[in-house]
Formats: sequence, structure tokens, C-alpha cells
Amino acid sequence: MRPIDYFFKSAKKSPDSIFLIDDDSRYSYRQSSEKMLAIAGSLHKSGLRIGDSVAVYSPNNADAVICLFAAICAGGAWVPINIRNSPTTNAEYMAYVRTKCVFFHSSLVDDIQRIESTIPGLNQLVCIDKSTERYPSVSEFCDLNKGGVLPDWSDPAGVPGHIFSRWPTGGTTGPSKGVEMTNGNIVTMFELGVKHYLEGREEDIVHLAVAPITHAAGLMIGIFSCVVGTTVVRETFDPMDVLNCIEMYKVTHIFLPPTAYYALLEKAKLSSFDLSSLRQILIAAAPVSPAKLQEGVEVFGPVVCQCYGQAEVPMLVSMLSPKVLASAVEGQNSNRLRSCGEISSCTEVVILDEEGNQVEVGERGEICCRGPLVTPGYFEKPEATAEIREGGWHHTGDIGYLDSSNFLYIVDRKKDMIISGGFNVFATEVEAPILELNEVLECAVVGVPDEKWGELVMAIVVLKTPNTISAKEIIERVKPKLGSVKVPKSVEFWDQIPKTPVGKTDKKAIRKKFWEDMGRSVN
Repeated sequence: MRPIDYFFKSAKKSPDSIFLIDDDSRYSYRQSSEKMLAIAGSLHKSGLRIGDSVAVYSPNNADAVICLFAAICAGGAWVPINIRNSPTTNAEYMAYVRTKCVFFHSSLVDDIQRIESTIPGLNQLVCIDKSTERYPSVSEFCDLNKGGVLPDWSDPAGVPGHIFSRWPTGGTTGPSKGVEMTNGNIVTMFELGVKHYLEGREEDIVHLAVAPITHAAGLMIGIFSCVVGTTVVRETFDPMDVLNCIEMYKVTHIFLPPTAYYALLEKAKLSSFDLSSLRQILIAAAPVSPAKLQEGVEVFGPVVCQCYGQAEVPMLVSMLSPKVLASAVEGQNSNRLRSCGEISSCTEVVILDEEGNQVEVGERGEICCRGPLVTPGYFEKPEATAEIREGGWHHTGDIGYLDSSNFLYIVDRKKDMIISGGFNVFATEVEAPILELNEVLECAVVGVPDEKWGELVMAIVVLKTPNTISAKEIIERVKPKLGSVKVPKSVEFWDQIPKTPVGKTDKKAIRKKFWEDMGRSVN
């Protein structure tokens, strides 16, 4: 089985069931299948080869999902592009993973025209929603390449080593690293998803997609398509719209990053919508406040849960199920409110110290894992891959511990990375453009706790001469290079930045000022 075969099994089983709904479209599994196959065949006639990178650059909508699935159907490696990044950042990443085709939304045509020439080897640009002066629409693209034949690129084992996606990490000082997720990784994730997200109830699944489909929400659609689920696609997250959709469409499942969950929780407390259809509110992408988990169970009922994973080990390293979480709220193993769940059935997790030795139960160290979820590594970055695979384990960069029941707890982050609103931001990539400013002598970027976003990007700046630039000016000048997610939300001016004994910036000392009362160093 390839990941795309799950969708086609559902299309064969129940062709007239609804696959996708948005404000403008309603696609059955039959209609979706026909459109995907037409696009996939046209991709091959236009020159796509098995394994080529195909990007989807769009806000959430049903047609973007169709293009995403079509790219996978064609044997392309899906490249998810975050529209919140700057166009330059996106262009650098698409160039790095050698993108051959981009499906884009017309609202981003100016970005496309600006970056098109910076992506060597790009030979096809297709507008998802309508034709433009320079680029064909999806329907025009299919007409131009009518008769394209989709090769049978599977094998008896479902080509488990085929690259399903080249998934961007949060980035460093240059473009993000591309995590090569294989068919085998995604099939494992789908099977775990069906087991843990559905919990034996596969009937009448309605999934609400409000998180970006170019993030984990896109993979979630694939999981629910395994069981003829319907996905309602919303362009953006709005808590009142979400509550209305749950009532209107009888939504059973929704995936949210913590920030969106917190906003939804606040609105739900003041609303009277019928939310009784909900079976699961899955929170992922960053740790969740235990108090907010408890409050969620009180407001929504025993449907709140969270999972832990990362691009290098997607989605389901561990799962804190609704049942376990609800029991913790009631006082049974209440400490599990601070856990990110029990280790999943096919994943081996250990906690290692700095020397690579396993520590005792309850002791802290780096979370490391093995199993079929672990991806092969980074696209054309063997040294970076070797670094995270030292000693025969995948090193997550997160610090935590296991309890005696194999529940996992995250307490800190080894990597110099900030998770804001569920998106990874490496501090070094934010520091670089700030240090380019003539007025700046030194800069250190850290994540500081925030109730809404989990962590906010903060820049600590030492100026060459005091009062020569304001915090607002710094933010405005670096935002075009960083985009809205990565740009600092605040700037503090210090006389000096703390240093370690060997002269390096002491991020631990800086973070202590903001985190010492939190009980942990992630939020």
C-alpha cells in the first residue's frame, strides 16, 4: 500500500460519499478521484518524473487539497509551502529541494512572479483556482496535457522507500532542511492515526481542517480519507466560525495547534453552540498548558487529547488519549496532564544523557527514538542527518523523561528553537538579519512564554550607541526578510548579553529571566 492507495480504496468503497467541502465546492470521492487522476496524468505528460518535487503554495481550500493529492498520486514528492513565510524564504526552500512544479493560488500570483526566476529547474506553474495572464488554471493545464498517462509506479510492497514529501523544518540561518518522509513512514502514521484518532469508531467521520493544509492538517486529511471521512476545509482559523461549523456539519474531529485551541476554548465558554458531535479535539505541534487541557475537558467534555512528534518522526511518537486525559482531570494519575502521552505501539523511545547512555525512569535527558516512523533524514544534507542519528537513535532535540507506565514528559528543548503558534522558528535565522542592522552590536533571540501563542519570539539587543533605533523600527526592518511568523514580537534593549565561560551567548541565562516561574522551559 502507498499512502494514496488508502484514498482510492475509499473512493472505490463509497464513491458518492463527500470527501471535501469548502465555501465554493463540494467534491465526492468519485469527483475527487477523477480530478486527481486527470491532474496526475497531465503532470507526467508535462515532464514530471517519479520523485520530482511538487509544491502546493496556497491558503486552505478544497482545490488545493485536490492538487496536493494529485501530486502524490503522480509519484511526486509533496513540498508543503507556508504562505506565512516571506516569498524569499519560500523560494529558497523550493530551489533547495529542486521543485519542478508549483500549484499556487491566484492570491499569491505576485509572489510567484517575483520568485519564479529564482527556482532553477522549475518548469511548470499552475494556478489552482483560475487562469491568469501568464499561468494556466488547473483545468487549462489538464486540457493542454490531455491524454497524459499515469505510470504504474507501485510495486508488490507499495514502494515503502519512495519519497512521499520533502517537508521543511523550521530552518536555520539558510533555507529549512528538507525532511524526506517515505511512503513507509506515512503508511505507519496513517495506521497509527486510524487506531488512535478514531478509537474504533470509523462511521460518519467529519474532519474540520482550519490549520494550514501545508502543515500537519494536510496529513490529517489523508488519515481521515482512509475511512471515507469528510473534510470541511476553512481558509483560516476563526473560533466563532469553528464553533458554527461544528454545529452545522456535525464535526467529529478537529486538529489544532495550542494557540488556536486556547482561542477556541475562550469562545466556547461564552457560546451556546451544539458541540455534541465532537469525538476528538487533537492538539499538537507544541506542548499544551496543563491548566488549559483540564479546562478543555470541562468545556468540551472528554474529547480533548494531544500527541507528540516532529517532522523527522511524524505525528505519533506518543498519544495522550481523550480517555486518559479525562481520567487525569478527575484525579486519576493527575500528573499525566503534564504528559504528551503514552508511547505509540510501534515506536521505541529512550532517554539518553550527554554521553549517550540510557537514564533511569524519571530522570531527564534527550528524547530519542527508533521505529518505522523515523524518516531517512534530510534531503542532500548527510552531515545534518548523521548528527541527529548518532549512536543508532533518532535524537529529537527535546529534553524529557519517561514514567514507569511509559508516558512521556517534555520539559525543555535542547535545540535552539522556538515553537510559536505551532511553527518552528530557529533563533539563529532571526538573529541574522537583526545583526545586519548597522545600529546593532549584539543580538540574542529566545522564546518567551505566552498564553496565546505558547512562545513568542523575543530579541535581546545591545546597540552600538544607545537610542539610535527603536524596537518598532527593528521589527519593521527585518520583517520583510523573516515573514510574520518568525519576526520578533518584542525587542528588549540590554546593556550586555550574558556569556558562558568560553565566551558564547548564554541563552539559558537569558531564558531563565522569563521562564523561572513556569516549572518547565517549554510552553
